[in-house]
Amino acid sequence: MRRQPTVAIVLSGSAAFLNLYATQPLLPLLQRTFGASRFAVGLTVTAPTIAVALSAPLVGRLADTLGLRRVIVGSAFLLAVTTGLAALSTSLSQLIAWRFVQGITTPGIFAGTIAYIHEMWPAARAGRATAAYMTGTILGGFTGRALAGLIAADANWQDAFIALAAISFAIAVALFTSLPAEAGSRHRERSRAGRGALLRHMRNRQLLTTYAIGFCVLFTNVAVFTYIPFYLAAPPFRLSTAALGWLFVVYLIGAVVTPFGGRWIDAYGHRAGLALAMAIGAGGALLTLASSLPAIIVGLSLVCTGVFIAQTTTSSYIGAVTTGERALAVGLYSTFYYTGGSVGAAAPAALWNLGGWPACVAVVVLLQIAAVVITFAFWRDARRSDPLLEAGV
Repeated sequence: MRRQPTVAIVLSGSAAFLNLYATQPLLPLLQRTFGASRFAVGLTVTAPTIAVALSAPLVGRLADTLGLRRVIVGSAFLLAVTTGLAALSTSLSQLIAWRFVQGITTPGIFAGTIAYIHEMWPAARAGRATAAYMTGTILGGFTGRALAGLIAADANWQDAFIALAAISFAIAVALFTSLPAEAGSRHRERSRAGRGALLRHMRNRQLLTTYAIGFCVLFTNVAVFTYIPFYLAAPPFRLSTAALGWLFVVYLIGAVVTPFGGRWIDAYGHRAGLALAMAIGAGGALLTLASSLPAIIVGLSLVCTGVFIAQTTTSSYIGAVTTGERALAVGLYSTFYYTGGSVGAAAPAALWNLGGWPACVAVVVLLQIAAVVITFAFWRDARRSDPLLEAGV
């Protein structure tokens, strides 16, 4: 029986998201340092996510060709190096350029890891393994933001990047020593069988609908956490910038809840998992309409918990319904997922002008309902062998 490296999977998730959003708490500092506009310093967040969306399918295909472990570990080392090089930037444009390169190196970790899980774990436990990976992404995302903010407050933004580079390098070494290789020559077999894989994936109805669901998932998360600060900074709440920053602590709740979501998926199936996630998220979004700040915080906790369970479900489903070139399939999903996040950051602005925060909540809930409708209309039970899934019907 093959060893199942759960700890390494958690570390892989942490590596993938330790740096991706790390500049969010540094934006005011970067604005003062470089004398730049909010839009300009915001590109330090936008650049890596755009790079992820553009490069994920290509990197996913590379992982299927060269081998999953090789690309996961190699990407982790490259990410550590590019993070260190970002600390040497002497201008904002250089920093943005290095952030873009960081984004290019990131998909090799997460696309390879989702495919790796379905190589190393039995189908009955793949949901739990994916949840362990998602727990790592949550911890990495929170740690990167918090650590960057704390170090930059006491030192400078360059030291924050140096610290993140050191942690990234340590994780890469840990992955190199603890992540077993997948079965010997299977990646070469996948590569030979993979010609035309892109077209096959784009003809697979289960994958296409999963990509649409992924768009909805990140749209809802980014829309909520981009526009809730405007709502809470205004009367009657009048929260300070520091207090608004602490709202991201609710992400840690997802690290506790997500493993239970993985067990739910393994026990009841992917459609039930997605329905549960969207119900939790929609309930949380509606709760943010309350006039009580504690209730709003609970609502935000439910929103991010729903997103993490949904992401666990969709990632697990991709691995379950894809018989070859899984990393490419995950890469394509990432393109739609991060596109949804980009739209979610911009589109609700028009709704805000029409109806404020309640209008934003309305579109978030509508997207969550749409995701559930798509799920039950097109998804099949991926826990058992289904010839329709194999055929991509």
